[in-house]
Amino acid sequence: MSKDSPEKPVHLIAHFTVNDADVYHQYEKGVFPILKSYGGRFITYDDQVTVLAGQRAQGRTVMIEFPLEEKLMVWWNSREYVELAKLRKASTTTHSVFVVHTPL
Repeated sequence: MSKDSPEKPVHLIAHFTVNDADVYHQYEKGVFPILKSYGGRFITYDDQVTVLAGQRAQGRTVMIEFPLEEKLMVWWNSREYVELAKLRKASTTTHSVFVVHTPL
């Protein structure tokens, strides 16, 4: 990273509905060690967010922080996470997953 390109944290926000709690629990147990090994930090989750405007499907919203978008993408595409994500995909309905960038 150059002096002209400062490190800026990014946040992954995921919103999904859990359809199979037992399988999703297996995913939860495995995700934290993998997340940490790639520099990610679990921030919070909420099953009952307060919607101030617009529509939102019922479900869980999760927020994870990474020091750089590049680290997030390496984690997201890593062999370990791709394999574990099969449990997430099998146990949830994903409504959205997106990256929120820190402004300059």
